Amino acid sequence: MSGIIGKKIGMSTVFNAEGEIVPVTVIQAGPCKVVAIRTKEKDGYEALQLGFGERKEKNITKPLSGQFKKNNLTPSKVLKEFKFAGTEFKIGDEIKVDLFAEGEKIKVKGKSKGKGFQGVMRRHGFGGVGGTTHGQSDRLRAPGSIGASSYPSRVFKGQRMAGRMGYENVTVSNLKVIKILLEQNLILVKGAVPGSINSYVELIKK
Repeated sequence: MSGIIGKKIGMSTVFNAEGEIVPVTVIQAGPCKVVAIRTKEKDGYEALQLGFGERKEKNITKPLSGQFKKNNLTPSKVLKEFKFAGTEFKIGDEIKVDLFAEGEKIKVKGKSKGKGFQGVMRRHGFGGVGGTTHGQSDRLRAPGSIGASSYPSRVFKGQRMAGRMGYENVTVSNLKVIKILLEQNLILVKGAVPGSINSYVELIKK
């Protein structure tokens, strides 16, 4: 398994070989620099830490600043680790979008859009309490009863209630790579991926 960091640009449509319209998500994938190498001898597992984008040195912690200075690298905006077993890389190498091939299927991980604090009807699809003709003017979107009577005299864990909705880790599998634009570092995958425009995602080979 291996992968790369990308930034969601937006959605578009392209024509396939049969002349059919295919909805695609455009992602700027890389180039990502190898910032650190994890080995079994030192860390207990094999992986590469990749950096994407650039960040001002004043906006990073001193330990990270020292790591970048030691390796003569520009501070990266996003850091992620990916498993790259059985391959040879060195710090400073670039991994580009040509890691993937047109036609293959990949996984995309990202943070879903945040919806803020929402009630039970929008968050969980509740139907509401009572009807509009029974005088319940302030209870139409209420959750209703949330617990039992004298026993067990508590609300069970996991009870569906109002709360923060969205901004969760979401993984979408089996997304087909429609097109790769190597010069622009762009990859077009069929369908939608989690997150808003300009949010960062992980593209992982299956």
